[in-house]
Amino acid sequence: MNSQKTIIVGVTGGIAAFKTCSLVSSLTKQGYDVHVIMTKSACEFVTPLTFQTLSKNKVITDMFTVDYTPEVHHISLAKKADLFVIAPATADVIAKVANGICDDMLTTTFLASTCNKLIVPAMNTQMLENPITQDNIARCKQYGMHVLDSGDGRLACGDIGQGRMLEPDEIEDVIKQDLNAESYLKGKRILVTAGPTQEAMDPIRYITNHSSGKMGYALARAARNAGATVTLISGNTHLKPVYGVEMVDVTTAQEMYEEVMKRQEDHDVFIMAAAVADFRPKVVATSKIHKSNSGFQLELERTQDILETLGKNRKPYQTLIGFAMETEDLLVHAKEKLERKNCDFIVANNINEKGAGFKSDTNKVTILSKNTTIELGLLSKEDTAQTILKTCLKG
Repeated sequence: MNSQKTIIVGVTGGIAAFKTCSLVSSLTKQGYDVHVIMTKSACEFVTPLTFQTLSKNKVITDMFTVDYTPEVHHISLAKKADLFVIAPATADVIAKVANGICDDMLTTTFLASTCNKLIVPAMNTQMLENPITQDNIARCKQYGMHVLDSGDGRLACGDIGQGRMLEPDEIEDVIKQDLNAESYLKGKRILVTAGPTQEAMDPIRYITNHSSGKMGYALARAARNAGATVTLISGNTHLKPVYGVEMVDVTTAQEMYEEVMKRQEDHDVFIMAAAVADFRPKVVATSKIHKSNSGFQLELERTQDILETLGKNRKPYQTLIGFAMETEDLLVHAKEKLERKNCDFIVANNINEKGAGFKSDTNKVTILSKNTTIELGLLSKEDTAQTILKTCLKG
């Protein structure tokens, strides 16, 4: 369980420290045991009481205080940690940890820790690009520390460029990968499709559907966290890329078909969660189609059926998981699809259930194989993804 995982969060003196409040809050709510160590400079931006309230643990700010248990605190906490995160990591602290300098509680505990270490830089663009900082980052990586790339954008100093600390949800995504609580899919190569496709009518308009891509992205994250090597082929969504997986962006059903087929021989598992268009305009107008009082007729043609093609050509060692969404007779259509497309499993998505469907953060699905029918309750898409993988692939 998450409560068995201890995360140390080191906070240094940067304006981005306010973002770390959201990170600590989210991790604590999910059951992680979060301990915050702050530098004296960090206390100028966020009070220790804030992090103490959010983490439910005493915040460490002083190396020489006597208000701790009799044991040597930086050693006991270092031994306890499953992951050590420094966010924000200033150029100063990166230089210290790269060279083994221990002059406060944060750097002392960091050096004493043997767990995985994650550094999230945040600083002025020129400071980040300085060869000295780049050498220090390279040295951290050489020693096995996981250093994230900074984001681009407007910085607190007014400059525009790289150096912005990643958002809390992006950092959290990496934390979950680094903790990697389960590895039952280690060695497996899994391909996931997600999102909608868009089929052009003219240079301005296209046919699409309501898919948000959330279910496919959740499956990619869950497979990554279970140790798999993941490829995510996605239509146009508003979702952030999934860290630690191969991202392949497509627009049309044909593009998705081609990208999947390129990888047909290289993957062990195919999870076809995308809402791929069944039809596309037979002719795409080269200029905008204008209004007409006589109406307008659009002739459509079938797109390539990715799931059916995989079902016909897959190898005995490959597992094929399809998705079905219907407005009526869901299980009847899902069972027929399972047989017709030669799938191992079909995940039937109940679009009529309140709180389930394309744009929501929850789903209610039924997992069908040739011999079993497993109905899941209304779950978050993250929990649904984990249950799908364990049901279909863990046994």
